[in-house]
Amino acid sequence: MNISVVGTGYVGLVVGACLAETGNDVVCADVVESKIEGLKRNVLPIYEPGLEDLVERNQQDGRLRFTTDIGAAIASADVLFVAVGTPPDEDGSADLQHVLAVAREVGKHMAREMVIVTKSTVPVGTAVKVAAEIRKTARFPFHMCSNPEFLKEGAAVDDFMKPDRVVLGVASEFARDMMAEIYSPFVRTGNPIIFMDIASAEMTKYAANAMLATRISFMNEIANLCELVGANVDMVRKGIGSDSRIGHSFLFPGPGYGGSCFPKDVKALVRTGAEMGMGLQVLSAVEEVNGRQKLRLGEKLREALGDDLSGMHIAIWGLAFKPQTDDMRDAPSLTLIEDLLTAGATVCGHDPAAMKQARHRLGDRIRYAETNYDALEKADALVVVTDWNEYRHPDFARVKASLRRPLVVDGRNLYDPDKMRELGISYYSIGRVAREQPAPPRVGEYA
Repeated sequence: MNISVVGTGYVGLVVGACLAETGNDVVCADVVESKIEGLKRNVLPIYEPGLEDLVERNQQDGRLRFTTDIGAAIASADVLFVAVGTPPDEDGSADLQHVLAVAREVGKHMAREMVIVTKSTVPVGTAVKVAAEIRKTARFPFHMCSNPEFLKEGAAVDDFMKPDRVVLGVASEFARDMMAEIYSPFVRTGNPIIFMDIASAEMTKYAANAMLATRISFMNEIANLCELVGANVDMVRKGIGSDSRIGHSFLFPGPGYGGSCFPKDVKALVRTGAEMGMGLQVLSAVEEVNGRQKLRLGEKLREALGDDLSGMHIAIWGLAFKPQTDDMRDAPSLTLIEDLLTAGATVCGHDPAAMKQARHRLGDRIRYAETNYDALEKADALVVVTDWNEYRHPDFARVKASLRRPLVVDGRNLYDPDKMRELGISYYSIGRVAREQPAPPRVGEYA
């Protein structure tokens, strides 16, 4: 089947490469010439495990092409996936200008009956708006489809190739048959294709992300309460996660959620509710809790070092919002870094994948370490922000020797508090009671 994808960001590139992998002829189009030229040379604009191999193999085999000619990509397609960005406006609503711009190009350049698939995360009613724009200049019949993505950054290729489910909102048998054919190779093991109306499919994406964000904020509130009452959130998490009605996923406390989806989608859903005259109180609270949680690591540093952080040097392990990605959008590390710099501290950061993105966002406002251990030199504290595997079992003797103060603030609860105490490291985590301990002295000072 001839498939075109407009937008070569995180979603569009994964969609295009994975559909090419199953034998389709795929054209990925984007207006950013430098991005397309890089992709032709197998230089990807994002870090995503397994994706580079897919792009290189399918380009080499002739099933995947990249172009800046949006019109030609549309004209060649039986099915067109629209995967352009929908950033939040100032009021929190999704900005649809890029989606509607593609719709106008579709009407001008379509050359046959085709299916138009909104793959971008868009509010309920977007497919109607897209159809209205296409209809102004369309010369052939077209069929709308909403196909929300459920890709986890860091595992997107596996998620697409082996989906839990495929959600398809369609309004015609033509669209249903075409989309069923496209996705049939991905559901051979029996995971469902769920057909529904378009509005329900659009809502499903927002509802799914809002539910996951709610679980994270809920668990962070429970963790903070655990600290006050003397409970251990690890035990609480295991206790409630064993209930089959609840499950274990997304119950790990931490420094708050970030990334390209949860912050944007919660805001957009709250805004949609407001436009309908309905206040979404639970989701408003989820957003508020998450904003507060991003301040917790700075609060814990002050608990250990005192309110005056001026002149302190802080090492940070983990800059991306989660492991296995270089994405720093709304990352908790950014909130912490801004807090520390405002307080007069200096920062040295390390991340296995996000150093380029960090330099782009932060410039020379912080220092960047070649290795995680390099970041520790002469630091007054280490803060673990992202739970990369490289940080799970460090050489604690080396950590302690490198720091001016043996102080670790663990935003991901990676380490055993009892072991840290035995090693003589002052240790603060999320939702686990911090034993009474004075702020550790600098090397050469006496307690």
